[in-house]
Amino acid sequence: MTAPAIWWLRNDFRLTDNSALHAAAATGAPVLAVFVLPGGEADDQAGGAASRWWLHHSLAALSDRLAKWSVPLLLRRGPAADVLADIARDTGTATVFAARRYEPWARRQQRAVRARLAEEAPLQLYGGRLMFEPAALRNRSDQPFQVFTPFWKACLAAGDPGPVRESLPDLRGFSGRPGSERLEDWLLLPRQPDWAGGLREHWQPGETGALERWQEFLAEGLDGYHLNRDRPDLAGTSRLSPHLHFGEIGIRWLWAAVCAAERDGLCSAAAADCFRRELGWREFSAHLLYHWPELTTQPLRREFMEFPWREDADALAAWQRGATGYPLVDAGMRELWHTGWMHNRVRMVAASFLVKHLLLHWQHGEAWFRDTLVDADLANNVAGWQWVAGSGADAAPFFRIFNPVLQGQKFDPDGHYVRRWVPELARLPDRWLQEPWSAPAEVLAAAGVLLGRDYPAPLVEHPAARERALAAFETLRR
Repeated sequence: MTAPAIWWLRNDFRLTDNSALHAAAATGAPVLAVFVLPGGEADDQAGGAASRWWLHHSLAALSDRLAKWSVPLLLRRGPAADVLADIARDTGTATVFAARRYEPWARRQQRAVRARLAEEAPLQLYGGRLMFEPAALRNRSDQPFQVFTPFWKACLAAGDPGPVRESLPDLRGFSGRPGSERLEDWLLLPRQPDWAGGLREHWQPGETGALERWQEFLAEGLDGYHLNRDRPDLAGTSRLSPHLHFGEIGIRWLWAAVCAAERDGLCSAAAADCFRRELGWREFSAHLLYHWPELTTQPLRREFMEFPWREDADALAAWQRGATGYPLVDAGMRELWHTGWMHNRVRMVAASFLVKHLLLHWQHGEAWFRDTLVDADLANNVAGWQWVAGSGADAAPFFRIFNPVLQGQKFDPDGHYVRRWVPELARLPDRWLQEPWSAPAEVLAAAGVLLGRDYPAPLVEHPAARERALAAFETLRR
């Protein structure tokens, strides 16, 4: 029996434009796909509850696709180094092929696998998860970038991220059958209770779902992206973030597809530039975490180590439930709980409310998002929260405190978003929808709203919360 080439899956669950898979297939050996559920050395890999739901369905979808080529998907649990060494020994494998990852835990994992396999079955790592390798982009002082604009200029100056393989690899399946665990036995799906109905309603994990989502966005949203992306009441964003996180669609492929759409007149240059810039923010976050791995637990701006964060379990729980009394914030938090996703503009407002209105540590919010988002990418999540808190790279100034009322009036002007996710306020006139506490008693009564019973009163008043936040920030300056 011919020894296989092992394709070690690491959230690159696609066949199109997959450098590691193409390299494994190019050896001419049969391919054995292997996914390893972490066994202690990489808790972040499995992710939170929503990510585990997606992981289950993404693996199932990939297994079905691979079956067409008789390529088995082997599932194992445990430390990746030990698992891969055992499989390589049992199958006589010469080489393990995998996509390079950049999170702190993933780099430790790569070193452990390389050391464990040594020369018996060397580990070959390939790019494709990012557009550019973090070590390749430096500022004029030969240091990593901490400001987005010059980073983005460096990305554009570097040219296209790389060639895209549109054709599928020529796969040949491994006829051996080393023991595999059953996906169902990993208990990645919620059971009692099954809270994933909203996720099933809104998402189709897997490469096919990713490509269909791109086609929908190309047809309906890309050309207006620069105009509508901040409007949660409109279908103005791509919703590709979970597919990108799980590698069901490649970042280089997506970049090339946007460029092709612009070239073919399917979208304006303004729309294409705006979308590419958002891909740049994803890239920037990954590079930041690569160069500053402590970003997951410590502020990049060290003075924020002394920030006087509050502890208030009741306020945190109200924020998590979408019961802050601010309709836009609550709509976002309820959308998150139901769908595993939240519009990016609302993410910023909800995050700002937690860290500035409530003065609760950004790590509380980061942990909640990590557990509830289907696109809970470690770098994006941590960098985004530190940006809002003012403690990260190129961060928003701390004194920029979003007013949830004004944000709702500007970006949900007709109230469609709030009425969808906060239906108890649906009958309120637009004038009062974003600030129901200001509505006259007769207006509230006509809408069937009694504050404190049907909808909560605000946890804090915006002017007072803003002054408290600025006073806390002033302690750092002193």
